[in-house]
This record gives sequence, structure tokens and C-alpha cells, in this order.
Amino acid sequence: MKNILLSACVASLLIGSSVQAKEVAPKGATVAQVNTVAVSNAKSKAEAGQAKLVKEAIASLADAHEALIAIEQKDAKKATKKLEDALGKLEVTLASKEVPKLLPIDSVVSVNAFVGTSSDIDAILSKVKRYINEGKVQEARALMLPLQSEIDITIVSLPLASYPDALKLAATYLHSNELSKAHHILAIALSTFTKEVEVMPIPLLKATDLIASASAIAKEDKKMALAYLEAANESLFVAQKLGYVSKSETTYKVLHEQIKQVKEEIEGPNKAEALFLKLKSSLKAFQEKIFSKKDSENK
Repeated sequence: MKNILLSACVASLLIGSSVQAKEVAPKGATVAQVNTVAVSNAKSKAEAGQAKLVKEAIASLADAHEALIAIEQKDAKKATKKLEDALGKLEVTLASKEVPKLLPIDSVVSVNAFVGTSSDIDAILSKVKRYINEGKVQEARALMLPLQSEIDITIVSLPLASYPDALKLAATYLHSNELSKAHHILAIALSTFTKEVEVMPIPLLKATDLIASASAIAKEDKKMALAYLEAANESLFVAQKLGYVSKSETTYKVLHEQIKQVKEEIEGPNKAEALFLKLKSSLKAFQEKIFSKKDSENK
């Protein structure tokens, strides 16, 4: 099961989805409408909060690529000039007091939504176990692929710890007319990037907005508030079964229990304000430590 700490950037997007949302589901909206708004707002915030791409790094890579082509054409003079240009593009960045370790050069937001219920997940996992026991690994793998529900922000970055030195080394080889070595070093430099994927689990986004919507109408429309809370409960079951695990002291069990307490209060004297605050606080603490960056990898 996945167990990764949520970054401050993604946490702010996730937790603020119902508070700072550009779009608000109208009172009386169906559960599906609230869910649609929650995902739409989260995707918009993810796109707005994408890493700012470093134009100088992108331009440097373009020059380095032209240098590689020049080496292949046995044009050492042009290759040297392009390497100088590539390093020059990063001169200001490298001269700064706090040189960043990574320079973002590409950023993509993607949405992978699981449309089934928690019961559907149970049924799929049951089939997966059966297939594995029968040795049908590929069939099991095909069933597992859709078992994710998240908004991913993929950030590809240029590692400053190695890239500039690689360009300098390639230039040194060019000066000594060792074109094959220069080509080898430059090819490695142009194929070594760091990729990180920041993750926002969609079921938790839905649960957050559903709880907020229930809180807003609990006194005037008990039936709808209870429907929202039941849907939030189901969203938490989906998140749990899909393996979105938190390092928070708050657990899914605690969240389910708090939703139950709020529902009982709404059905009774309906003085649920304090319980809603407690539930929102618990869910916030849970989300802050659930899921940020999939393991970094070199691309």
C-alpha cells in the first residue's frame, strides 16, 4: 500500500478545495454535482499551482541538444559554442547564493478517476486474488490498473548537481578533440532528469467538499445533509480500499466514527456545529500527511 507524506504545496490545494474553490456547488445540489465541483476545483488549482518552469533551463537544454547534433556532424567549433551558450543560460542561477537543486522544465496535470464504489473495489480485488492463485498474473494486472483515483502533477526537473558539470566535461573533451567522449557525456546529461509526481486523492477531495456542504445545510435540510455525509463516508471507504494511507494519528476508523456521530446529532437535537468542526479538523490532519510525491526517479 502507498504511504507517502503530503507536501505543503499539495496539502494546501487539497485542504483548501472547499474553502477557496472558484466554483461552489449550489445548496440542494446532488451528491454527484458536489463531487463534480470538488474535482473540477482541485484540477483547476493543481493547474494554477503547477511548478513555474525555468525558461533558462529549457533554453540551455536546447543549446545542449544542438551541441550534440554538431558533435555528430563533426563540427567541434559549433558544438563548443553551443555548450558555452548552454552554460551561459544558467549563469545567473548558478551564481545565486542558494542554488536550487532542481530546475523544473516540464509540468503536466492528469486526472485518473475510479468511478466505482467501495463494493466494486472489493469485487475486483477478490478476482485479482483468484487470478493470482491460478497463475493468471496478466489478467490480475489488467484488473489492478484502474484501481486509482487521483489528480497527479508530474514535474520533470533538470538536476543542477550534475548537469552543468557534465557540460563542462563535454567541453573539455571537445577542446582535446575527443568527440566520442564529448558525445557520450552530453548524451547522458540530456537523458538524466528527475521526475516527481505529486498526488491528490480524489475520494478525499470529494469527502472534504461533501462534509463542507453538509455543514452548510445541516439545520435547514437534514435529509440532504445526511445524504452528503453518507456519500462522504463512502468516499472515505473508496480512498481506504484504494490504499491511500496517511501517517496522521487520525485514521479512517476515526473519520468514519466522527461522521457517524455527526449524523446522529443531525437526526437528534441537531446541534452538530462542534462535531462538524472536529470532523473537518480530523480530515484536514489526515490529508496533510497522506500522499504527496511518488518516489522520485531519474528519467
